[in-house]
Amino acid sequence: MRLTLEETLAILQESGKVIITSHVNPDGDALGSCLALAHYLKDRGKDVSVLIDDEVPKGFLVLPGAEKIAAPGEDERYQADLLVVLDASLDRIGKVGEAVSAPVVNIDHHPTNDGKAERLYLDGERAATAEIIYQLLELAGGEFDKDIAMALYTGLATDTGFFRFSNTNPLTMRAAARMLEAGAEPHVISESLEQRPYSHVKGLADALQHIEVWHGGRAAGAFLSYETMEGIEATDGLIEMLRVIEGVEIAVVMKYKEESKARVSMRSKGVDVSAVALQFGGGGHVKAAGCGIEKPFDEAKAMLQEAIDAALASTDPTPSEAEATGEEK
Repeated sequence: MRLTLEETLAILQESGKVIITSHVNPDGDALGSCLALAHYLKDRGKDVSVLIDDEVPKGFLVLPGAEKIAAPGEDERYQADLLVVLDASLDRIGKVGEAVSAPVVNIDHHPTNDGKAERLYLDGERAATAEIIYQLLELAGGEFDKDIAMALYTGLATDTGFFRFSNTNPLTMRAAARMLEAGAEPHVISESLEQRPYSHVKGLADALQHIEVWHGGRAAGAFLSYETMEGIEATDGLIEMLRVIEGVEIAVVMKYKEESKARVSMRSKGVDVSAVALQFGGGGHVKAAGCGIEKPFDEAKAMLQEAIDAALASTDPTPSEAEATGEEK
């Protein structure tokens, strides 16, 4: 059932005990959206907790309430009036889906959402799920305190590349301005997210040794096996380093944090990487998408490169265009 914004708000307001979750490998939009909604509901007397089946990256601990986000306990079961899944379809929330017994409402901005939630609010025109949460809270009366503002600003900023990406729109900027008026501190957020321990910086340097460029320089990837990842603490920022390589149209990072499953992140300057991610059960946007591949390293890498090659092939230059520009196919 597709919900309206008004119906979504009514369901949230009618529920007493609420669990909020998002996708594994959470980013700024996932965490910011979860925390902003949690603060709003708690301020109205709801029993609210945020469960995410992964670690919260250290840089996001600057957000009020982030330290209280928990992973579901082993074999633990949770009862609630409502499970709210933000910024993801149900297949991306890991163990939370099995651990929580409650009716589900799914709120998302990804056009590739599989639509399997019984109740879904989906707006693929929004730059971030944080924009949708902003709209919900505006509809509810527009009361924003500093805790909500810090969380929503983070979601808006990170999903738009700090307002550099083409998904940035007038609503994004109006919402961000409103968050500043409510007390958000952009410098505190950006400085926290930019900080890296020495071991992480060194790990990035190690990961950069695994860069490959193919398809005539139009694709770049870092393919990190489980053995390689054992010596690398974090890869935050790696994909942005690949994305800015001259001539690269699709950047990909494939890493094994588990022996049997690769995590894949992709960025594009125009080619639809969400279509690539969908082939492996993932999703996202035209210019940013991700998925998981449960295959051995060599097989997963080959499958992924083949899918990226196919996506790029439709926009390959003709022989005459390649000759004129000096490109090699």
